[in-house]
Amino acid sequence: MNTILIVDDEYLIVDILGFALEDEGFLVEKASNGRRALEALREKRVELVITDYMMPMLNGEELVMAIREELQLHDLPVILMSGAQASQGRPELFAAVFDKPFDMDSMIAKVRELIGT
Repeated sequence: MNTILIVDDEYLIVDILGFALEDEGFLVEKASNGRRALEALREKRVELVITDYMMPMLNGEELVMAIREELQLHDLPVILMSGAQASQGRPELFAAVFDKPFDMDSMIAKVRELIGT
């Protein structure tokens, strides 16, 4: 079973997205900020990360850079979900970028495409 890590400091978004992905048959891990996400990635194997941009500790861009540089996970797909801040960063670092609020069916379709299920 494929595991997805959702990283966001907004618990409601994490829960809603997590429940939707679990309903689709995915295992879901959750982290409330970038540092906790890195800890989770050191402990568990995941096939995909979905992260917010604006978070305490590390923002989404800093998180994806740490995933690539510190953890050497160059092929791990990372989806960015964000409000207007996504345009301020470097969207080329991410496998996909979704503006909040996003369409859940589109998100699930992109997850399936990236994981290959």
